[in-house]
Amino acid sequence: MKTHAIIPIFIPHLGCPNDCVFCNQKKITARTKPLSREDMVAQIEKYLQTLTGRGIETVEIAFYGGSFTGIPLEQQQEYLAAAKAYKDRGLIQKIHLSTRPDYIDDKILTNLKRYGADIIELGVQSFDEEVLRLSNRGHDRETVFEASRLIQDFDFELGLQLMIGLPGDTYEKSVQSAKEAVKIGPSIARLYPTVIIRDTALYEMYLGGDYIPPSSEESIRTTKDMYLILANAGINVIRIGLKSSDLIQENAEIAGGYHPAFRQLVESEIAKEQMEAQLLPLLPGVTEVVFSSNGISFSNMVGNRKSNRTYFEKKYPHVRFTFHVDSSLPNNRYFMTCAATSGGRRNME
Repeated sequence: MKTHAIIPIFIPHLGCPNDCVFCNQKKITARTKPLSREDMVAQIEKYLQTLTGRGIETVEIAFYGGSFTGIPLEQQQEYLAAAKAYKDRGLIQKIHLSTRPDYIDDKILTNLKRYGADIIELGVQSFDEEVLRLSNRGHDRETVFEASRLIQDFDFELGLQLMIGLPGDTYEKSVQSAKEAVKIGPSIARLYPTVIIRDTALYEMYLGGDYIPPSSEESIRTTKDMYLILANAGINVIRIGLKSSDLIQENAEIAGGYHPAFRQLVESEIAKEQMEAQLLPLLPGVTEVVFSSNGISFSNMVGNRKSNRTYFEKKYPHVRFTFHVDSSLPNNRYFMTCAATSGGRRNME
């Protein structure tokens, strides 16, 4: 049963003077009507009607679409006051927002605390100085560490967002960024492979041959290893890859960083590696193998478009593979067992 729900509030990309190479939100915002308090309240009420009576334990109002703490203070307060009114009534439990590392200071955090904000995500993108410079981020890595420290000192829940495949990025740099994030110790994280958006500097770099995006395989491998670093440190990776949306479909130059099921591609790869690690000690000699998982893990076990099934059947043609749901197994996205049925049954977890 779903116990957590988000009410998304999309605000204009106001207050951000920076032009990161991958972002076209300024041009989109120029064509977008600013969000009014009335529009925001109507959105919240619409969502609350659908959530009532469904056993949801935690409802968040989450502000998306811009660097929240970069918009004028009066406008921040108007949005926050509207959200806080629902929190004070017990209709929502958390207020969630995203911003840039260089838009955090004592004054900003004091204001957010006053209005009951709970979660602050920082768009970090990378901890590598060259990647930050080539991406025109407008701040250095030390700004990230300082902003993170302040947020944690004010007792907010911290989230960090990282991007894979920006200009100047490498596998090693991305993995190191994940390790740096672990040192900070956020509660949550997001991993976003770079998507080339039209009307951006990155798009022009791509057309001119100055930027070559990583292949899908490279993006999956890098994201997988970053995910494992973060997850093994107890950090909840709440999103992998951009959402499938009309905005992305209309504006993305599909070139290695976007897939509507990117998270499953990454999770399937993790599952495949874990399954093969269990299989190898049983070889050679077995002729039949059963891979089992709980229902929540089954799609990862089989793989996106049955990719894992195909992989094992091609690589080990002498073995007959069966993929099985076992509801008695732990309800874990990556927990699965491998059992050989040749010469007696063996179970490995």
